Parts: sequence; structure tokens; C-alpha cells
Amino acid sequence: MDWFVQLFLGNSPAQCVVVIAMTIVIGLAFGLIQIRGIRLGVGGVLFSGLAIGHFGFTVNPDILSFIREFGLILFVFSIGIQVGPGFIDSLRRRGVKQNLLAAFIVLLGIVTTIIVFYVFGIPLPVAVGLFSGGVTNTPALAAASQVFHEMLPPDLSAQAISDAGLGYALAYPFGIVGVIMVMLLVRFIFRINPANELKQLDEQIKAQNPGLNCMTLRVVNQALFNKKLSELPRTGEHPPVISWLREPGKNGRTIQASADAVLLPDMLVHAVGDEKGLKDLQILIGPAAPEEHTGTSGDLEIRSFLVTRMEAIEKPLKALNLRSRFGVSVTRIVRAGVEFSPRPDLYLHFGDKIAVIGPKQGLDETGLLLGNSSRALNQPHILPIFIGILIGTIMGSLPIAIPGLPSGVKLGLAGGPLLVAIFLSRMHRIGGMIWYMPTSANLILREIGIALFLACVGLHAGKGFVAVLIDGSGFTWMGIAALITFIPLMAAAVIGRLVLKFNYTSICGLLAGSMTSPAALAFTTQMLGSDTPASVYASVYPFTMILRVLAGQILVILLYALG
Repeated sequence: MDWFVQLFLGNSPAQCVVVIAMTIVIGLAFGLIQIRGIRLGVGGVLFSGLAIGHFGFTVNPDILSFIREFGLILFVFSIGIQVGPGFIDSLRRRGVKQNLLAAFIVLLGIVTTIIVFYVFGIPLPVAVGLFSGGVTNTPALAAASQVFHEMLPPDLSAQAISDAGLGYALAYPFGIVGVIMVMLLVRFIFRINPANELKQLDEQIKAQNPGLNCMTLRVVNQALFNKKLSELPRTGEHPPVISWLREPGKNGRTIQASADAVLLPDMLVHAVGDEKGLKDLQILIGPAAPEEHTGTSGDLEIRSFLVTRMEAIEKPLKALNLRSRFGVSVTRIVRAGVEFSPRPDLYLHFGDKIAVIGPKQGLDETGLLLGNSSRALNQPHILPIFIGILIGTIMGSLPIAIPGLPSGVKLGLAGGPLLVAIFLSRMHRIGGMIWYMPTSANLILREIGIALFLACVGLHAGKGFVAVLIDGSGFTWMGIAALITFIPLMAAAVIGRLVLKFNYTSICGLLAGSMTSPAALAFTTQMLGSDTPASVYASVYPFTMILRVLAGQILVILLYALG
């Protein structure tokens, strides 16, 4: 039985795997328990790590550190890949106010830390550690530690860094739990129904990005009789796409729309576009036809194809010459769940779903050109993932010189991969590599990453957690850390809800992003049953990460200057 005991108490790679896997299994099981409809989800892994670490199950510190950081990288990289395509649009539409509110949270956190430093008389390094842990930001602690190293003699700097780490360990659990508590408290105070909030936000998004509809119109405008489609007046900025025409009469022939097609009295015209464009076209052409006349007939068919062939990716529609080569027309394109009308200069992306109308043979040839392979769509591209992680890690480790600070600011192993993933997913394709990740693969990568991260954090903090609470000033320091966490978040949540009229879903994403807390984001996506908060999280995360790193260094300098 000695071999079995060594699997839990030894110091081998197998022992590391067993302890971390056991931590995750127990934590996820604990997270499934519901109390009044609320469950911790993956956040339960942190608490199982604290308990298991307290009872003496240890992992090699170097291995633990590697797994923790690698799990964090996997999590933020998958988030960046997911939200990257819509990141700029989200930032443009909602990001300014959100980033200002996130900056307010950081600033109020600094002010709160300075106040409690003077009121409670806690050691300066501990105050900085409480600030970093209370906002769950490891890069802020690292930046502050670098300032201690440069400003103090070696012996004093080592002690200061150790004290800051202790404060960080004590504050970190509540930093994660605190933001979740604020989310739940805001939900309770304002009597929020998450399902209704999601519905309202979906309606707002649809209003800003209306989908496409189709309408069959009867030509009654005499001014259009015997005119070609190319001679139709333009209706709006994005006019509907006319896909087919049906000649007058009971046995009228259905023909594909083309620039030279001639409009006849009582001819049926089928168009695809947004609601406003279709109404404008209806005013121009004539009334809508009965539903029994809205389907195609004859030799024309409508099919949907997936763009999965390399030869079709990153090419504009006009370069494919689908009409002249195969006699087919594109009526709509769906990308990342959003429908829009095709434009000649629109570039196709891997995974786009396009609706095409035309004769059977032409559609068959179009399918071969575009790929239309669900297997290719579901197959993850591993090489681009690790290239992105490599570039992101290098970028996150690059010191950025800031005037007035003794050391450069780094984005860290979270900020660097996130920014690189956002950039690469927006670029979509570089050379022969595609930065596309199937949804199922993205979710698996994300959940594995956050589970590894939380398990390692809990195991590391659990070793001396109870001892500090019982023997030292641990409870006092934890209470102070709770203030540093709670006051800025609650103030921002109230301002966001009452003054800025933010949706609850957006508030949750903003709170998680302003705390640079992957665990809080994982909790809120599970609580709401939606990935919508991730876009808000990503829109405030980069700016907040920079502010947090700066805040850790500035706080050390300010407290030394004021103290």
C-alpha cells in the first residue's frame, strides 16, 4: 500500500496529478450544490484547494506555479479568441463608459487602501498585499514587489516582499468571493431577474444589429414596368438583396434575379434584408404577396454552405465570381450568430454560413468551392493556439517604461495572451494559419484552464491559511481586505445601475473585468447561463490590467511618501 500513499503524500509527477485532479473533482462537485438557487460552480475548486492544502496535501511549488499560470493562460486565451471578432464593435458601442467605471473602481480601491493603512496602522507591505489580493491581481503584487526590491536594502526588501505575499494570500479568497457577493447583493437589492435582463440585453443587441428577413412583393408600381433590376432606385444604405423573380400567371416561371432581369406587371419579387430596407422596397415595388407565393419553384433551390476551404477564405465575394461561374447568387451571410447582407467587397471568413440560390448543378459546384465541411469546422487548429500563447507570453513579459516609475509595467501572463488572442481572432487568418476555435473546443479549454488555476491558488494558500487566522492578525487583515474589495465594487455597481442604467449582465461582466478575475467571470456566465458578460469583461480587462499594475507600484510609492 506504500505506492498508494505516495500518490497522495509523495513528491512525484504522479502525485501532483492526483492531488490537483482530486482538488478539482471535489471542488466541482461542491460547486454543483445549490443553495436557494445559487451555486458556486467552478468557484468551488478554490475552496476545495484551501481545505486540501490545509490538511497537508502539498504539491511541488515550482510545478504548482507552472500549472497555475498555464491554466490562467488557457482561460484568458480562449476568452480572447471568443470575444475578439466583436471586441472593437463592443468597445465602440459600450466600452467608453464601462472603462471609465472600471477606472473608477481602481482609483477608489487605491483611496480605500490608503485610508485603511492610516486608520488601522497595518504594515505598508501588508497593505499593498491586501490591495493586490483584494482585487485578485497577481501582476499588481509582482509590480509592487519589484518596487520593494529596488527601493529597499536586500534584507528589508525580502521581508517586505514576504509580508506582501502573506497579505495577498489572506485577501485573495475574499477577492474572488467578494466580487461574487457584490453581484448577488446587487441582484437582491434591485430585485433583478437575470432571465429578464438577458432578454432585454438581447433585444438591445438585436436593435443595434438587426437580423435579416425575407419578403415576396408583387410589382404594381407602373413606373417600374419593363425596367431592368439594375435600374431600380437604391433604397437605403444597405438595400435588400433580390434573390428570385416569378413571372405573372398561375404557372409563372421562377427565374434567378440578375441585373438584366426585366420587371413585369404582377411579377413576384423575393428579397432578403433588414426590416427597414424591406419596408422601403415594399413602398417602391408594391404590396407583399400571400404566403403561398413565397417559396421557390422550378429549377431554383436555396442552400446554405459553410466556408471551410482555404481557397475561399479571406477573399471578397466579387473575386469568387459565383454568378458568372456557377449561375448562383448569395442572399445572406451568418457570422458568429449575426446575419448581414452580402456585399461585393465582403471578405469571407472560416466558418461563415452563406445562403445561396441557383440551379442544382451550380449549387453543387459552389459547395465544392466553399468546402462546406462540418468536420473541418469542428476540427481545432492546434498550431495557431500555441503560436498565440507563445507570442502572448512574450508580450506579457515585456516591460513597458512609464515615466516616473522605477520599473517597467508588464501586462503579465494574463493580459499578454488575452490581447494577442483578441488581435489574432480579429485578423482571422495570417498566411496559412486560421485563428478559429470551435465553440465546444473553446469551452473545454476555458473550463480546464480556470479549474487548474483555482486549484493551484487554493492549494498554495491553504498551507498556512488557518494558522495565520488563528495566531496572528489574519481576521483583521481579512476584514480590511474585504473593505478594499467591497467598497469600490459596490459603489460602481450602484452607479452603473442607477446612474448609467447598465444592464445587470453588463454590470457582472464589468465587475469581473475590473477585478481581472477569471473566477468571477466563470461564475457569472454559469449563473446567467450566457457568455454575454465575456464581451464586457474583455472590453474592460486590458485597460484595467494596465491600471492595476500601475496602481500596485504607485501605491508603494505613495504610502512611502505619505508615511
